[in-house]
Amino acid sequence: MISNIRFNCTFILLLVFSAGLATASGQDPGEGEQPNFIIIFNDDLGYGDVGLEGSPLIETPNIDQMEAEGVKLTNHYSSANVCTPARAGLLTGRYPIRTGLAHSVLFPEDEHGLPEEEVTIAEALKDEGYRTGMVGKWHLGTPEVSWPTGNGFDSFYGLPYSNDMRPLALYRNEEPVEEPVNQTTLTRRYTEQAVDFIEEQPQEPFFLYLAHSMPHVPLHASDSFQGRSKAGLYGDVIEEIDWSVGQILAALKRAGIDENTLVIVTSDNGPWFEGSSGELRERKGAASWEGGQGVPFIARWPGHIPPGVTSDAITMNFDLFPTLLTLAGSQLPENRPIDGKNIWSVLQGGETSPHEYLYFFNNEQITAVRSQRWKFVVRSYYRGGLSRFEGSIQGRPHYYDPGLLFDLERNPAEQFSYTRERPEVVEQMVRWLEKGRRELEPLGKEEERNAQ
Repeated sequence: MISNIRFNCTFILLLVFSAGLATASGQDPGEGEQPNFIIIFNDDLGYGDVGLEGSPLIETPNIDQMEAEGVKLTNHYSSANVCTPARAGLLTGRYPIRTGLAHSVLFPEDEHGLPEEEVTIAEALKDEGYRTGMVGKWHLGTPEVSWPTGNGFDSFYGLPYSNDMRPLALYRNEEPVEEPVNQTTLTRRYTEQAVDFIEEQPQEPFFLYLAHSMPHVPLHASDSFQGRSKAGLYGDVIEEIDWSVGQILAALKRAGIDENTLVIVTSDNGPWFEGSSGELRERKGAASWEGGQGVPFIARWPGHIPPGVTSDAITMNFDLFPTLLTLAGSQLPENRPIDGKNIWSVLQGGETSPHEYLYFFNNEQITAVRSQRWKFVVRSYYRGGLSRFEGSIQGRPHYYDPGLLFDLERNPAEQFSYTRERPEVVEQMVRWLEKGRRELEPLGKEEERNAQ
């Protein structure tokens, strides 16, 4: 993706840092008081919905200001194309297939969730003395060991899964407090809870994960935002989310910790039936294409991140796990693979990614491999089925065998394949693909066997 085509999804990660922790030199912060972190993660927000280059029909002045004062990542991806696995990747720093949550999304009747042995950002930071809180949509399982308070969060206020699922109750910690849920005021109440958390003890290090339930459908906006935008109800919802960002930034200023705060905006996947992917190909749920997993990402940290910069370096949401832990002075777990990388230098505008390549998945199957310049696609949906572009099908060679190769510097919209013209690139991509299949896809088969 390029900076003018990718900045629309809803994920705001606020990383709050104590004064003097870091410099803008691209180095990790040194010794000092521990930083605070806030992640605001929106659901189904499109790359073309927010920011300075977002929709002309939707006004997002607070997110625009964040972008002007910070960095925008133009090649940032979610770790999945739908809700549950994307959240698992974010919180654990691992490809969702490693957590057993790569297959589709969880439903109210499901009896499994995030495994007890997984380590979340909240758990790791809690071990470092952090106060931790979660507000909003969880969607990583309802068993006690999979619940937010069973995964490192001191407090939880929100929904257990998507706002279109039933039965649906609003929870405070482990207790339901409202059913049915008045979704019209949900974004406002999430915001109030987040502000209360920030102002509770601002002198202590904290981690806040704010995961908005919208713009996932059904769409709802409070009375003061209904009919406000030029983009219908969807636009009203986005403008209220932008208001929420402004409220949180204002709370940080009142608490005197604004200059110690890193703010990041992103989303769990691309937009669904409304919203904009910008110039990216496809939308939420699309396997392999940029619009399915390519999401907006803005980071703001006055005095530490240069204002108004962009980075085209490839990153993924699981990079936040090692980045936050490193900034907090914590060590990464050594008893499990961590797929994420420390992207602190990228957040300061660096153009070099710590990743040589990234994998895209559809459930347990790798569908594409992305390097900094190239995307190699071997699977994609067509008419409800998963099409493949490699090998033979029923004895007939596939027209696109061994796959489709896109030059995302030349053609970020993924319209033309260069498989014929760049066989040496295809050869390298195939090596990475086979490596991923050997290491990761058997984990999906094991998960499927365990479920039977």
